[in-house]
Amino acid sequence: MSAQVEHATVLLDEAVAALITDPDGFYVDGTFGRGGHSSLILSKLGSKGRLLAVDKDPAACEVAKNRFADEPRFEMVRGSFAELAEMMIERGLQNQVQGVLLDLGVSSPQLDDAARGFSFLRDGPLDMRMDPDSGISAAEWLAVAGEDEITRVLREYGEERFARRMARAIVAARAETPITRTAQLAAIVAEANPSWEKGKHPATRAFQGIRIFINRELDDLERVLASVLDVLAIGGRLVVISFHSLEDRLVKRFIREQEKGKPIPKGLPIMEKDIVRRMRSLSKASKASAAEVAANPRARSAVMRVAEKVA
Repeated sequence: MSAQVEHATVLLDEAVAALITDPDGFYVDGTFGRGGHSSLILSKLGSKGRLLAVDKDPAACEVAKNRFADEPRFEMVRGSFAELAEMMIERGLQNQVQGVLLDLGVSSPQLDDAARGFSFLRDGPLDMRMDPDSGISAAEWLAVAGEDEITRVLREYGEERFARRMARAIVAARAETPITRTAQLAAIVAEANPSWEKGKHPATRAFQGIRIFINRELDDLERVLASVLDVLAIGGRLVVISFHSLEDRLVKRFIREQEKGKPIPKGLPIMEKDIVRRMRSLSKASKASAAEVAANPRARSAVMRVAEKVA
């Protein structure tokens, strides 16, 4: 993959334009990656503006350290955006953040580095951890997980309809030899997939499911959504870019629930003015332009949602 595609940040201009309402505000880039969004955010901030960037990946933190070493408005934290509320409490910034940006999923540099074990197209150690210093690798989990658990992960997180067949094949294969390489797993899963989709590798959904599970991606997203209203200022924006339906569904549901307010038990004499609506959606789901998708095919599945805290 070329450097241009490798470093292409999806929905870059649209996300930053939606995020920034006050050049002197405090903003959070919850998924630094290789700094595409952070760089543009900083270019739009005034001298009093501040940006906190977060990423689990030590390689991302190293990029940040080198790229923004002389930028006094910037701070990098290694960790998960799930801990955003705690980070803001430490800094005394509860209910003071003007914008939070989350660009979900795995980054192109992670996919392209065979040693990280994310890709079924490049053989490497079967790791898949965004933070290689915490948790267990995909290989370690597959070595001990039961068929039912593997089935559940592939079905729930990978939305794989042949999850049971694949899980059975994995359990049978590991009885012969440990599954430690991405190419091994891809071959096992592909052989167990009886219906290959045109234009999609037969291991795509299985790898997605295992990666999401290993990195607790949906759990982390649920945690940050549950706490983001305690972080944002009134008028502060939440901007989320998702790359598959599981993530987008969570974000869409969260925004809708905050727009509607807490459900009122039937029969109670509640007036419209008594319903507390804490957010409002600022637009319909946005997608990348045809030109962006042509330049960066990864952008094809991206969906961006923007909401503002109102109470």
